[in-house]
Amino acid sequence: QVQLVESGGGLVQPGGSLRLSCAASGFTLDDYAIGWFRQAPGKEREGVSCITHVGGTTYYADSVKGRFTISRDNARNTVYLQMNSLKPEDTAVYYCATYRSARVNPNISWRYRDRYNYWGQGTQVTVSS
Repeated sequence: QVQLVESGGGLVQPGGSLRLSCAASGFTLDDYAIGWFRQAPGKEREGVSCITHVGGTTYYADSVKGRFTISRDNARNTVYLQMNSLKPEDTAVYYCATYRSARVNPNISWRYRDRYNYWGQGTQVTVSS
């Protein structure tokens, strides 16, 4: 059974940091690119970042570039999202997901939700003073 579980969310002040984790089970994580998405109340779910299956290529939304870092530890079957210099507009539920094709670099399609087939349940991130 394929399962993704996000953790690490919480309440943080502006300028603070959080590290999200996405733990996978039921499949070999290192065969797939993994994306992080977020959804704020009343907004569409948007792509935040993606890392290829071998970890050599990463992608970021312009809004988080320079502040967020995605990484993966295939031995632990886990992908991370380090979020620094957090802003109130980063408040959202954050989801990780597996790219639908194995051993493929998503390239420009990394930000399209319909290219991902398995999703976690999400973890809430709230940035507020």
